[in-house]
Amino acid sequence: MTIAAITDMSLRGKRLVVRADLNAPLAEGQVTDSTRIDRFAAGMRPLLDQGARLVILTHLGRPDGEVDPTSSVRQILPALSAALGTEVRFCNTSYGPDAETMSKALRDGDVLLCENVRFNRGEEHNDPTLAKGYARLGDIYVNDAFSCAHRAHASTAAIAEFLPAAAGPMMAEERQALTRALETPQKPAVAIVGGAKVSSKIAVLKNLVTRLDAVIIGGGMANTFLFAEGLPMGRSLHEADQLEMVAEITGLAQASGCEILLPDDIVIARDFKAGAKATVVPRDACPDDAMILDAGPAAVAHFAQALAEARTILWNGPLGAFEMPPFDWGTIELARKAAGLARDGSAVVVAGGGDTVAALNAAGVTDDLTYVSAAGGAFLEWLEGKSLPGIAALSRDAAAA
Repeated sequence: MTIAAITDMSLRGKRLVVRADLNAPLAEGQVTDSTRIDRFAAGMRPLLDQGARLVILTHLGRPDGEVDPTSSVRQILPALSAALGTEVRFCNTSYGPDAETMSKALRDGDVLLCENVRFNRGEEHNDPTLAKGYARLGDIYVNDAFSCAHRAHASTAAIAEFLPAAAGPMMAEERQALTRALETPQKPAVAIVGGAKVSSKIAVLKNLVTRLDAVIIGGGMANTFLFAEGLPMGRSLHEADQLEMVAEITGLAQASGCEILLPDDIVIARDFKAGAKATVVPRDACPDDAMILDAGPAAVAHFAQALAEARTILWNGPLGAFEMPPFDWGTIELARKAAGLARDGSAVVVAGGGDTVAALNAAGVTDDLTYVSAAGGAFLEWLEGKSLPGIAALSRDAAAA
């Protein structure tokens, strides 16, 4: 897939209509975590230094086409200005005469932030008329929001029909990292897939077991696989109605030569609460009144050995109920093993998904991995092997050019 990169273009005097994902958490109108804003700004500052003029389109929350002051992106203006190191202007619309006038007044190195694109009724319907309105704000369209690339919206897809289009720095970095991990991995390649339900990651598992050498399954998903082997679950989270799907996934793995790794031992408890008494038992020994809440030490050691033999590691989802100590141990321990392999260059380690990032942060290893994606739904759909509309739109433009 050929996609132009904005970093390869001459930018002086050019107005870039940049789709960003600056959907930062807020409390009382103040940004409480500026990670997304800071990462975006790091990629934009070199473009500004080259004389680019930025018109930023983004969303905040889910206002469903209605103007909602609590979802106004004006609230992120101070954090964005600080991150970019320059005063950012604000327009209370994202298309139309006022926005066009303000965009035309920009000088080299200037930045304009437009109001929440999801205030526009046509945004989530990929309305071409609205997209044409966005396109009038600049000379080149830049998508720097991989986390929104799975949405066929006016600001992520249709707009590319009306302007030359390119990938922004973060988008290009994300595509390169993910391609390296799944589409062209160094072998052996191993994935860690966790989470609550097999039913939510059927397509992910089907895709991974046909591409990789081994898939480690954790969390409630592992319980369902163990249940399919006839093992007792007690009061553990599992999906008794997914046995046929487990058999199908297992069959695909066998046909592709992919090994599915499940916990050898398990951590159980009678209560799901912080500090609950936890006991390690064999995976076939969960009592009727207990719950499986984490992978045991033998399981983590087995998984760590599989990682040690890998050249590529892909991670999505925790091994257990990591948000509740002591059931975070397995996830944190394996995260530290993976981080060590990335640090010493033994393996490329790519991770993504909200719970995964939270777990890596808890383990204190986020910065040690090769790449950590902040995307949620887009990352999952990429794991499923789907074509993402926001990326396909950039490719279409490149092909047309």
